[in-house]
Amino acid sequence: MAIRRSNRWSNKFWALVLGCVVAAGLSTVQTAAQAEQVRPAARAVDFTGAWQFALVNTTGEDAPQPGEHDPLWRDTRLPHDWSIGLDPVESAHTNAGTGFLPGGLGWYRKTFTLPRSMAGKKVSIEFDGVYMDSEVYLNGVLLGRHPYGYTGFAYDLAAHTDGKPNVLAVKVRNQVPSSRWYSGSGIYRDVRLVVTDRTRFTRHGVQVTTPDLENTVKSGFATMRVATTAVADSSAQAEIVSTVKDPRGRVVGRGTTRAELGTTPSTAATDIRITKPLLWSVEQPNLYTVDSEIRVRGKVVDTVSTRTGIRYFAFDPNNGFSLNGVEMKLKGVNLHHDLGALGAAVSSDAIVRQLRIMKSMGVNAVRTSHNPPSPQFIKACEEMGVLLQVEAFDTWRSPKVKYDYGRFFDANSSADLSEMVHAAKNSPSVVMWSIGNEIPDSSAAAGPPIARRLIDVVRAIDTTRPIVMGSDRYRRVPAIGSPQDQILQMLDGLGLNYNNASSIDELHTRYPTKFFFEAESSSSTSTRGYYQDPEQLNTGENYTPGRRNTSSYDNNLETWTYSGEYGLKKDRDRKWFAGQFLWTGIDYIGEPTPYDVFPVKSSFFGAVDTAGFPKDFYHLFRSQWSNEPMVHLLPMDWTRHKPGEPVSVWAYSNADTVELYLDGKSLGERKFDTKTTVSGSRYLETTEATGDDKTVTTGPYPGSYTSPNGSAGKLHLTWSVPFQPGRLVAVAKRGGVEVARDEVRTAGEPHALRLTPDRRITKADGKSLTFVTAEVVDRAGVVVPDADDLISFQVCGGTLAGLDNGRQESAENYQAPARTAFNGKALAMVRSGQSSVITVTARAPGLRTANTVVVAAGGRPGRAPVTAGPQPAPAPAPTADASYSGARTTIPAAMLDGNASTYWSNYYLKRATGLLPAVSRAHATDWVSLPVPGGAVSSVQASFLTDAAHALPASIAVSYWNGEKFVPVRDAKIEWGSAVSITFAPVRTDRLRLDLTSSAPGTTHGFLGISQATVGS
Repeated sequence: MAIRRSNRWSNKFWALVLGCVVAAGLSTVQTAAQAEQVRPAARAVDFTGAWQFALVNTTGEDAPQPGEHDPLWRDTRLPHDWSIGLDPVESAHTNAGTGFLPGGLGWYRKTFTLPRSMAGKKVSIEFDGVYMDSEVYLNGVLLGRHPYGYTGFAYDLAAHTDGKPNVLAVKVRNQVPSSRWYSGSGIYRDVRLVVTDRTRFTRHGVQVTTPDLENTVKSGFATMRVATTAVADSSAQAEIVSTVKDPRGRVVGRGTTRAELGTTPSTAATDIRITKPLLWSVEQPNLYTVDSEIRVRGKVVDTVSTRTGIRYFAFDPNNGFSLNGVEMKLKGVNLHHDLGALGAAVSSDAIVRQLRIMKSMGVNAVRTSHNPPSPQFIKACEEMGVLLQVEAFDTWRSPKVKYDYGRFFDANSSADLSEMVHAAKNSPSVVMWSIGNEIPDSSAAAGPPIARRLIDVVRAIDTTRPIVMGSDRYRRVPAIGSPQDQILQMLDGLGLNYNNASSIDELHTRYPTKFFFEAESSSSTSTRGYYQDPEQLNTGENYTPGRRNTSSYDNNLETWTYSGEYGLKKDRDRKWFAGQFLWTGIDYIGEPTPYDVFPVKSSFFGAVDTAGFPKDFYHLFRSQWSNEPMVHLLPMDWTRHKPGEPVSVWAYSNADTVELYLDGKSLGERKFDTKTTVSGSRYLETTEATGDDKTVTTGPYPGSYTSPNGSAGKLHLTWSVPFQPGRLVAVAKRGGVEVARDEVRTAGEPHALRLTPDRRITKADGKSLTFVTAEVVDRAGVVVPDADDLISFQVCGGTLAGLDNGRQESAENYQAPARTAFNGKALAMVRSGQSSVITVTARAPGLRTANTVVVAAGGRPGRAPVTAGPQPAPAPAPTADASYSGARTTIPAAMLDGNASTYWSNYYLKRATGLLPAVSRAHATDWVSLPVPGGAVSSVQASFLTDAAHALPASIAVSYWNGEKFVPVRDAKIEWGSAVSITFAPVRTDRLRLDLTSSAPGTTHGFLGISQATVGS
């Protein structure tokens, strides 16, 4: 690439930067442990500050706590995930499933003092989540062990209250693999100190329900039943008063009950009438607050505030899901708990951003896959109107990976399940409890007794919500009396994972009293901005290093998966089907299907990448789930094409007509037909064979998914457009009137960086996050779709919390100060400090520098530190490159290793899925490039494979890199044979490229392969 000229910063900006003190790196430094003086002003005290952390090893080998003055100790603040700050590596203690990020053994410690005024108080410590195998010590005494990484727990503290320092120490051990996805490591959720009187509410001691709401609301009121559980160290006659406040904070009801309290917890309930209740819904998430007090002899001794909502819902086996009497589909997504570059460390701002992106796609529900969520996640769903299926476990007794929860299931599952239900029982968002996902034990004799125990645990706490599980073991109707049959009879409903249409119809017929939904749907994989084989319903993977991407045409599928369009149609056509949870809403770290090779470290399943940038898949679901007029063009890249090359252009839209223009010239309209399901719902779809369901053998469209109304079609519109640079515009129309438009433009050379923060005002609280999108743009401001510049970030007045670009194949550290752009974009997560102004600066060699300013409310003016650090060098280019490699064993480096048995090949065989046949179809063209060690070259020799799958190319064109682009050599002469020799006029270069044309494109025998290649002078 040509060297680019950097522009000068303005004098004003230099003055701002020079007014800051530079502090290198993102990590904190070692300091002596300081005792925090705790003076509780409330029942719960935030206990996330002033911790120290020591990473003892990354193997998980057991080890004692480091000594007090050991240099391993570093200052930190919770929540904290130590794994996300490590480099991804290949080792005996990492794997692709967890993103090649190490776990290990870590110790945390916090020194604190309590005032004498706390003598006689009940003091406890509460953890929302520690991953995993935690041990907690106070002043060297073990308080307890908690193995599960996803549930909260608490310990009573016999702490000093005489001014002596107390030392709280937490040992955390994450032996990888402990999960099938990236779990994170450490105290990754909040910690609080709870201080109460000896007469007090128990933990999770308030439960709010609204019995018979469906009927009472018709009469204009709701009955809010508040059940409180309390305890006293000595017997006490108590009055318990619960006060209800509406969403505006006005008192709308109060109830009182009396209880005789003692050392055994006692529960008392009171009913409170709420007139004209404001219902919680996905459109209007109205929230009420219940303040409960314990009064002894007229004195308030404990107070707990509980947030809840008033709503009713139903899962009907024949009519699907309804909320407050309104039928609706669950338009859901699965979300793992990692937050991209933040890892597992909980952040309310990051969670809210994720949910906003999901809601903009039309999402109304989330399945917490496959573990209980954080309190912050539940709170955000309540406030934003998102329904929740809360899930307990990914495994029961039989483990899926070596160190997972199966080791602890028998001893701990009842307690962990109880904790999950208690933690979320008052949330109006929660509409289902799930006792597990794809459980191997569920098809064994041990399964039904385990399921019975888990169901009983949930129902002992909450009888207001159905109990389900997610399963991949019901793709056929189970035999009567089998373990699967027994378990389904116990459950209220079942979440199906990747069932085809005929199988769900058969289950509905066999089990007419159970409700069904798709707990995991689709799993079509894609990479933002990458496109391959639009004419194929399923296509292979590229294994060339640096190009391990999957197609965004909704056409890269694994054997168990199906396209997003298929899942949408299957769900749409069945009123009784409650809805679906797409796998997944957002890419997550780990499980990099279809690749299992370093450095591919995140999933490809998401509609949105790990940085939060939407892929085309997002727009497919938005076109079906959102009522806001929209149209989206793909490919999103109108730059990387050859002149005249036919480009398959798709449009996703919820309008009936889309017209396409290139530089103002119409390329024609395409229209959806308006159709009606057998239950009377209208929808838009083309009418044509789709070839997407080989199980359909009858009817008008054999081999295609066919709706119960007899119709088949696609959810997108298509044009074939010969490429020419310019401006491609899609105009969506309803009734001939424009309602939305989208455009893509041809980009020029990279010229500048552009920064766009997601907010202009934040809080100067040391934890609030601003998400800054960085884009590489040309002189006209068009994002350059193939830009991969290394961008360095500097923050003044805050800190850099992490960097991401959404690229799945990357060995970059998430918390380094620099990140390459991926397809033109990168993301900086910026944490506020105590300053009133935060300035973010982005630089890349040869590009115009960009900066942006965010105001931090409540901050102080003046100088603030800059977070910066050494700029990492870009990854070295591979010794050989290729446009496409069909298998991990046939990458281009194999041409150069001197071993005749290894080779580069573009051959692939995509295995059959449940709906689609196997595919092996030679590309029309591909290219390989070779290094030129000496600089001067005039010939190249290549030994081509010829066998049942491979043939000699029909033609070969040679070009060389001139420092800016590949240009053709002169006077090329080819001597054909299995070993092809090409001579040409001498050139000086460091790389040659061979563009190869298949002799039989689209067949199973037209693939290309080279076993050895050399260049000569």
